[in-house]
Amino acid sequence: MKAMLLAAGRGERLRPLTDRIPKPLIEAGGKPLIVHLVEALVKAGHDDIVINLAWLGETIETELGNGGRYGARVRYSPEPDDALETGGGILNALPLLGDAPFVVVSADIYTDFPFARLPQEPEGLGHLVLVNNPPHNSGGDFAIENGQLRNEGNGRLTFSGIGVYRPALFDGKSPGRFPLAPLLRKAAADDRATAEHYTGEWWDVGSLERLEALRKRLGED
Repeated sequence: MKAMLLAAGRGERLRPLTDRIPKPLIEAGGKPLIVHLVEALVKAGHDDIVINLAWLGETIETELGNGGRYGARVRYSPEPDDALETGGGILNALPLLGDAPFVVVSADIYTDFPFARLPQEPEGLGHLVLVNNPPHNSGGDFAIENGQLRNEGNGRLTFSGIGVYRPALFDGKSPGRFPLAPLLRKAAADDRATAEHYTGEWWDVGSLERLEALRKRLGED
């Protein structure tokens, strides 16, 4: 199963750090966030990887190259400098991802999630990994009911940025900028998406404070 890493974001809340380095290349635990993810995907057998690029994207391409030194085949999906958002970025990369279901992971997270356990053939249009709500998203995003993704319900959880999608999720969408979330919410409302709750290590490195907390967690000064 192919995988896509979403790496085109500007990282406004991490400025001034992201004025000179794209968010996925920020280091924690001795290596860039995106390298942790590439290595984890390869370990799980997802070694055909597409990465979308916008802000300072050439530095990501320089760092990873063709992915050979990580045991991966890495290809790139370039976008305009202002990027295409999550949904538009995935749609733009579909020619590289093909007709089968594929994994998508946000490249600004740190996690020990075992990617090998993701379903190869998700029921419906997609399968999402949800995590416990961090302080910056205390209300959560989705709920789970008997394995089905729900927009509302008790115990709402946070979307981890990890999912498996069928290309059909994007049917009817035109190229351009658009977010992924409305497509996921429609799939949930139509009973066409599943979900799981992961309680292991997961960090959304979306601010300088969260980056500092992660580095402390990993034993860095």
